[in-house]
Amino acid sequence: MSISLPNSAISVAVLLAAYNGRQWLAEQLESLFQQRAVSVTIFVSVDESSDGTAQWLSQLALTEPRLKLLVDNGRMGSAARNFFRLLRDVDITQYDYVAFADQDDIWLPTKLSRAVECLQKGYDGYSSDVTAFWPDGRKKLIKKSQPQQRWDFLFESPGPGCTFVMNASFVSQLQRCVQQNWTALQGFDYHDWFVYAFARANGFTWIIDEQPGILYRQHARNVVGANTGLGAFWSRARYVLRGGGFSQAILLTRLLGLNNEPFVRLWSARTRYGYLKLALHARQCRRHKREQLYFFLLCILSVLFPS
Repeated sequence: MSISLPNSAISVAVLLAAYNGRQWLAEQLESLFQQRAVSVTIFVSVDESSDGTAQWLSQLALTEPRLKLLVDNGRMGSAARNFFRLLRDVDITQYDYVAFADQDDIWLPTKLSRAVECLQKGYDGYSSDVTAFWPDGRKKLIKKSQPQQRWDFLFESPGPGCTFVMNASFVSQLQRCVQQNWTALQGFDYHDWFVYAFARANGFTWIIDEQPGILYRQHARNVVGANTGLGAFWSRARYVLRGGGFSQAILLTRLLGLNNEPFVRLWSARTRYGYLKLALHARQCRRHKREQLYFFLLCILSVLFPS
């Protein structure tokens, strides 16, 4: 690691969305506070919980100045809405970088310094591969660092949002977009996908690092999780064929002002012909070659069985 600056030299605002996470938060927060070569402030938004999450965090914040608990916002109902709330409400003007954090992972000590090192090469946003781990001790590298494609941002995230680190100038523009589109964003289910798409659609640069920076905890209450294997494919297939996946992609294009883009107009009407044309662009719509094949098959299934 080439960065060896004092802790006060680089400031990072970490936005953490919590919901019934009391059993994991102590270990996660400890890994955040142990980040090397950066000064960390953690802003936490707690979705209405029943396990004492908010009360425990309130007590910790009394003695830990690096922890800032946002005021109660009631029931938000999803991780995406919670993260959008953090983006809307946290003042990031005093920070150099902004990162997202889930409540249940474990960050390696150089996760943020590695991200900053990459961003300082001229990028606005950063994400990475992760090492998924299970309660029984299993671990698996989840690769997301395949080469970016022309339209991948309209159909997928560049990795889990908990790996995201972004420079403050990019986030300030992202915040304005979130504030201006607040009502419409309540219908969009993936904050990480939206952030990446906003970056790519507006000419910001993004790097997907092949070096994992976090241990990505897998358990029964994961919102998305590692998402690997044939079972995950069929789960996504059912979601897409019921209309969810393409509906989200169409909403995304509208939020980004891309609905009149010729490529988008090819398929956004969701006709059989449109799905067929989209199938022919599968290589441009996903990064991983296997996912390109899956995407092609899902488009063909949508031709045969339109939602």
